[in-house]
Amino acid sequence: MWTREKLSELIKSKLGDRLLVVVSNREPYVHVFDGDDVKYYVPPGGLVTALEPIMEASGGYWVAQASGEADNLVVDERNEIGCPPENPNFTLRRVFLSKEEITGFYYNFANGGMWPLCHVAFIRPRFEAADYQMYKAVQEKYADAIAEIVGDRPAFVFIQDYHFANLARILKEKVRNVVTAQFWHIPWPNSEVVRILPFKEELLDNLLYNDLLAFQVQYHVMNFLDTVNRYIESRVEYDVSRINRGGRTTLLRAFPISIDFEHVSRLSASAPIMNMRQELIKKYRLKDKIVAVGVDRIDYTKGIIERFRAVDRFLEKNPQYVGKFVYVQLGALSRMQIPAYRELNDSLNDMMVSINEKYQSLGWKPIIFARANHSKESVVAWNGIGNVSLVTSLHDGMNLVAKEFVASRNDLSGVLVLSEFTGAARELVDSVQINPYFIDGLADAIKTAIEMPLEEQQRRMTRMREAISQQNVYRWAAKILSEIFNFEFVEYDTEVVDT
Repeated sequence: MWTREKLSELIKSKLGDRLLVVVSNREPYVHVFDGDDVKYYVPPGGLVTALEPIMEASGGYWVAQASGEADNLVVDERNEIGCPPENPNFTLRRVFLSKEEITGFYYNFANGGMWPLCHVAFIRPRFEAADYQMYKAVQEKYADAIAEIVGDRPAFVFIQDYHFANLARILKEKVRNVVTAQFWHIPWPNSEVVRILPFKEELLDNLLYNDLLAFQVQYHVMNFLDTVNRYIESRVEYDVSRINRGGRTTLLRAFPISIDFEHVSRLSASAPIMNMRQELIKKYRLKDKIVAVGVDRIDYTKGIIERFRAVDRFLEKNPQYVGKFVYVQLGALSRMQIPAYRELNDSLNDMMVSINEKYQSLGWKPIIFARANHSKESVVAWNGIGNVSLVTSLHDGMNLVAKEFVASRNDLSGVLVLSEFTGAARELVDSVQINPYFIDGLADAIKTAIEMPLEEQQRRMTRMREAISQQNVYRWAAKILSEIFNFEFVEYDTEVVDT
């Protein structure tokens, strides 16, 4: 299979003297105060999970926003720090933003406008001219940082997600001899939805300054091709997924993102994780309980309200599981400056209290809601505890939580209940797939999952592990590099890791 070592060899042999620079909003390490001391943690989310192994395999630079209260204390005069902090093999370049820049760029335009627009999540997008100007101004700041890093060297800049729709154009106006690829992690909606966006012509034109624009699934590629064809002057070649505009050519491709399967599998089997599982079982009184687990940022696209409702409906329809079934929701609070997120958190808290009061008895309650930033180790431990993983996104580009659950199940037990509206559903066809809007169907799927015979669980889990082990994050990166630099892609044999 593709490994970190194979990817590192590929980068060295194919990129030559070309510098690799990754750009994202979220940084891979955050430094905070612990009393008078400074410590760091790895923030939650699929982007860091996917990109860190690539950076460790390649070296180079990761440019991202500083988000920790102590971030400025550990960087050098260029705002850089070696990462991982205890054993550096790539450089993190932090971009420091003011409160006003963060509000306009991140909260208002990116997450108050583009996020709900792309997820079609029944939250009305908000677009203000001042926010869009700040969105572009912040990308100028990123481009200046990248230009300082790159200088006159040839470089490959790998841009991440919807925060940087204008960056390729800004960067190419500042730096020569740079190749850019942008991976759009979230869905791209159909052209009728994009009609809402007041700045669509400029934003689309700027995205097309990328040499490669990649999405999670082919459906999103087709949506983008249709959008460009409808709104700006260009030559759209549907048969080869290519757009020509202003003398530039942009390739459009679908590259489903993944995880470091072997790393998660080994971590799950390690003694510290096994000990952590026993501690969590004891702490939350889960011995002899049937446990379902959900791991999410608290976000309205993740279907957590639907999940809580389904747990309630499951217990109503199956009273024999009262006192025996526990649902554990791991949830990191996010974007609380946005009203929709505050309202969601309040609604979830009210639902949890109501459902627990309805069913709980001495020493047992059906829902445990652990709202905190959970470490990678904690998530892997919980994935080993859960008999069932509930991934009920209303709309999701991929969802790496589902893949991490599968990679954590070395004993081949456990059942993944997965929304059909995730990109992951196209690969993990042996999951129990559900429509999260249909609460009775989701409740019935929980029953199907916990009553599934062990042999059937093992058959399904084996096939899903084979799929993820082959389609891992290193293969994802290698496919992107092979596409943009036009060299032959090599497949490697794969086998499931059962350690």
